[in-house]
Amino acid sequence: MKSVSEVLPNMSYGGDYNPEQWSEDVWYEDARLMKQAGVNLVSVGIFSWAMLEREEGVFDFEWLDKILDILYDHGVNVCLATATASTPAWMAKKYPNSLAVDKHLVPYSIGSRQHYSPNSKDYIRHIRIIVRKLAERYKDHPGLKMWHINNEYACHVSECYSEESTVAFRDWLQKRYETIDELNDRWGTSFWSQRYNNWEEIELPRNPATFVNPGQKLDYKRFMDDAIFHLYKTEKAIVNEVTPDVPVFTNFMIDFKPLDYFKWAKELDVVTWDSYPDPRDGVPYTHAMWHDLMRSLKQGQPFFLMEQVTGQVNWRDINLLKKPNVMRLWSYSTVARGGDGIMFFQWRQSRAGAEKFHGAMIPHSGEESRIYQEVKQLGNELKKLDSVIGTRVPAKVGIVFDWENWWAIELEGKPNNNLDYLQQVQSYYKELYTRNISVEFVQAGDDLSKFEVVIAPMLYMVKPGDRENLESFVSRGGTLLVSYFSGIVDENDRIHLGGYASPLKKLLGISIEEFSPYAEGEKSYILQNSEKIECSVWTDIIHLEKAKALATFGKEWYKGMPAVTQNQFGQGKAIYVGTQPEPGYIGKLLETVTAEKGIKPLIAQTPPNVEVLERNSKEAKHVFILNHNENDIVVDMPTDKKYINLLTNEEVQASVQVKAVDVAILKAL
Repeated sequence: MKSVSEVLPNMSYGGDYNPEQWSEDVWYEDARLMKQAGVNLVSVGIFSWAMLEREEGVFDFEWLDKILDILYDHGVNVCLATATASTPAWMAKKYPNSLAVDKHLVPYSIGSRQHYSPNSKDYIRHIRIIVRKLAERYKDHPGLKMWHINNEYACHVSECYSEESTVAFRDWLQKRYETIDELNDRWGTSFWSQRYNNWEEIELPRNPATFVNPGQKLDYKRFMDDAIFHLYKTEKAIVNEVTPDVPVFTNFMIDFKPLDYFKWAKELDVVTWDSYPDPRDGVPYTHAMWHDLMRSLKQGQPFFLMEQVTGQVNWRDINLLKKPNVMRLWSYSTVARGGDGIMFFQWRQSRAGAEKFHGAMIPHSGEESRIYQEVKQLGNELKKLDSVIGTRVPAKVGIVFDWENWWAIELEGKPNNNLDYLQQVQSYYKELYTRNISVEFVQAGDDLSKFEVVIAPMLYMVKPGDRENLESFVSRGGTLLVSYFSGIVDENDRIHLGGYASPLKKLLGISIEEFSPYAEGEKSYILQNSEKIECSVWTDIIHLEKAKALATFGKEWYKGMPAVTQNQFGQGKAIYVGTQPEPGYIGKLLETVTAEKGIKPLIAQTPPNVEVLERNSKEAKHVFILNHNENDIVVDMPTDKKYINLLTNEEVQASVQVKAVDVAILKAL
């Protein structure tokens, strides 16, 4: 298998192209405008199943043949989609079992998209047919550079309660636990008389009278993730067989809970994802966080941004337009954080359909529009960044992120049922982001040897091997920071006995007797060196064993008890934060632990809302400076180095001016 950078050695630029929505004369106009805008890659055929197979077994590929040839003749390569993201109407009519079923046992109707059941044998049989037809027809086409499998898996239907799904769930459980007694033990079915005598007694958690057994609910989430993942692997196996040298991917999404992307990424040749930050949120630090997460899914390998919008989306309550130059700046933020491809949804704005008001590279107002001019500017600038391709973002700080942990934390029946895992992760990430300290995301069981500091926000679920791995990291000299409500359950959501956080007890040097959530909106405070720091959400009742207190609670019956602790463990140390301190405290704490490890931003001082990142290889070192402000800035550079600004071709030393809503991309000389 060739690497993606071998297949696509230049910065990739383009978007989803849906020529089936337009007449043939528009195709030639599109190709001309793509070439003019520097477009070199488009995804074709994502929602074209009904055009490719108009009736069961009746295929029409001639229009797609012509499109691929036109694009190739204009220097535009393709990610050819397998067209399986939305099934044709004839399939739903002829094979009603292909439709997913909701919790009320009502099948989803056609007329939208993603209405298929991932456990439908009819659906799986038909995707095998259409994917093989596409692969065999286009295996030798010179424009085929990557396979785009399906599209945004589980975006609309992440759960199915059909009879086929029920049978498949039982089979999945039997493979996982082997015996019914083992399942009963793992799920704790002695509670509420839930014990099962055989697999056929188990139903999907569809319509319970009250709380669902948490072990069952957690396994149902795993099962649905696996079922959808099986669809991807089914398609991937076919295209790999027919076109073994063509890279394969599917596109991920932001803040997406149902699918374990760390698991999925192992089967992708390149991680791609779709990002739509809301302009109302200002500087998009969550967008940056998910760029870092997507880069981390394959241990720092560059990724592609497969979808973003040029102007405005159509699916929020109010859809703000990106101001001039914002699309360009946010695109460069993607490149700075590891993006080797900048793509959009979509090329030409639709005239009809549910997304006709979703922005595009060619908007309704046409070639002379502001948006197309910005698209053309960006595309031609990206041609100057070939030296960036394949380079890596160096990071010495890791943040633990785990999808199964996310699922388990947010199941019902917790001491505080408003706990938000993403919000907790973001509270630590944002403080590093504002200080321009690069981050990579990991799982607790991963190799942590490349990091100096690892942060584990709300590590509620500690799985087999996690404790030993974290202890090994700290004992070798690493610094670990763990937040409250960590070390509580095992992989089946069963409590770790021996006091809360018992798997981490030795490492943290503390014991936690109980916890006390605050009422909604309630505030308290902690004290550190006589400084009063506001806190909220949570209080852990902590007893020191080998650790020392860095901060204590300032009031209530636990006044004077530890709130933040630090424990020396081997050559390193472990810090525990037993409440939700105000952001400023988290920021200062992270400043301290990173400074102790010699981790500092490349540029010591920058104005607010300025991103500074590096992308390096042995051959080339790059510095990205992104100014999100409405005013120009001047940034002092290291005085011992010279750079060339790749966008302006100007030599830079000592300082660089960056205009408002603009970027400087500097290559070291």
